[in-house]
Amino acid sequence: MSDRLNGSAPALHSKSPQPWFVSGGVPNYHTPPGSSRSVHRQGWLQSKHFIIAACFLATFIAYVERTGFSVAYTAAAKERHLDEAVKGTVLSSFFWGYALSQVPGGWAAQRWGGRTTLALSFILWSTASLMTPVNSQRSAPVAVARVLVGVSQGLLIPSIHTVLASCIPPKERATAVSLTTSGMYMGSAAAIQWLPGVATRHGAAAITRLNGCLGLAWLLLWMWASRLLPATSSGMPVAAGAGAAPYSRLQKTRGAATPWGRMMRHPAVWAIVVNNFTFHYAFYVVMNWLPTYFDSVLHAGLASAGSAKMLPYLVMFAMSNVGGYAGDWLIGRRYSVARARKMVNTAGFWGAAGSLALMPMASGVRQGVLVTSLTLGCCGCARGGFSVNHMDIAPKYAGVVMGVSNTAGTLAGVIGVALSGRLLDRAGGAAELAGWRHAFGLAAVLCISGSTVFIRFARGDKIFGETDQFTDAQLREMLHLHEGDDDRIGMKPAQIRMCGSPQ
Repeated sequence: MSDRLNGSAPALHSKSPQPWFVSGGVPNYHTPPGSSRSVHRQGWLQSKHFIIAACFLATFIAYVERTGFSVAYTAAAKERHLDEAVKGTVLSSFFWGYALSQVPGGWAAQRWGGRTTLALSFILWSTASLMTPVNSQRSAPVAVARVLVGVSQGLLIPSIHTVLASCIPPKERATAVSLTTSGMYMGSAAAIQWLPGVATRHGAAAITRLNGCLGLAWLLLWMWASRLLPATSSGMPVAAGAGAAPYSRLQKTRGAATPWGRMMRHPAVWAIVVNNFTFHYAFYVVMNWLPTYFDSVLHAGLASAGSAKMLPYLVMFAMSNVGGYAGDWLIGRRYSVARARKMVNTAGFWGAAGSLALMPMASGVRQGVLVTSLTLGCCGCARGGFSVNHMDIAPKYAGVVMGVSNTAGTLAGVIGVALSGRLLDRAGGAAELAGWRHAFGLAAVLCISGSTVFIRFARGDKIFGETDQFTDAQLREMLHLHEGDDDRIGMKPAQIRMCGSPQ
């Protein structure tokens, strides 16, 4: 019995051949025998590297679109003399749509696969971008188009995490996730640097058309790259022989149901949700109020910063990858997965808290860019902790957990940006440093609080696995398919859940 619980002889696998993605109880992230999607080495490159590159470009292009629309609509609103309230309503429309589709996006990725859901996301948002009437005299059609883009892009991050969970070994996931998500910051940096010139020379509508075309071009790349993904199994392997038919019947009856109740009650899931909220609160507050911060605190327009305005994004890109690499390096140095994630997460958020406290004290563009870069860089480092952890505790349901936590992150942006404005107004306006101390100070407190929750409740082991799709009664019935094995008959459902899935 003890051998089975230690994983040396998985009870439900002993009488059945293991699927191609399992070798000695360990997922095989390389070549499925006889598969057209085989993962071949090409020199030092492997197919997983092409998948990571494609996912990096996906986040890069998505954030070119997001930042690019802000540039385009700011130019269009200026031509039409729209007030800030109308502009704010249109710009925030994206986030309402984005929040609505996070959990459905995670469910869709888990149900139909990240490959399909990611392609669907790009088809939908690219089409919506091409059809956006950015120069319309009425703001309602533009807002509706932005909601549609938000809904479509809400499928993006859960799909990417589902894809990476299926083809990246656990000890490499932090680096892979950090690299792919860092495309967000490079995309934002590229858009803010070059798209204003496109709007000046060709008009605001040229940006939305360019964004849509970039999305469709990425789809062509994905049609090739997605063929390299392994054909993963949706459940436990079916036993050969007499037990196969009853097991298949159970699997067909239950399907691949998501264990919503267990996940939503588990503290480790909420540790990820809380830290996703904390990260996006700080990130969206800094980035949305950055132009006002430069004008009112540093007494310099953002345009006067030249290429230096790209630096915070570039630092965030670099530190996001540093955080991911540091997490994987610590695991390679025999630290536990949980400890490695907590160390990176804590270093990032505590560093961000200190930098946020320094932002109201900056004087001049150079100091302002420096402290902003430190803040966003530390936030990026923290992603090597909480942002990878859902793949540790629930690799099969990575997209679902990411969808739930990203919903919290999106709501953090809506709440944080609005609340910061109220804090500035209550202190006497953006020209008063007290308001900035309150706004950035609250973000700093949340960073420390979130990291404390993660230290206390985060886990590094797989909590939710393949057997979660079955009820306890169904697991007992499955045991009776192997009546010749007394040890297996005596096992409890909780013990089956511990050893019934490949680790």
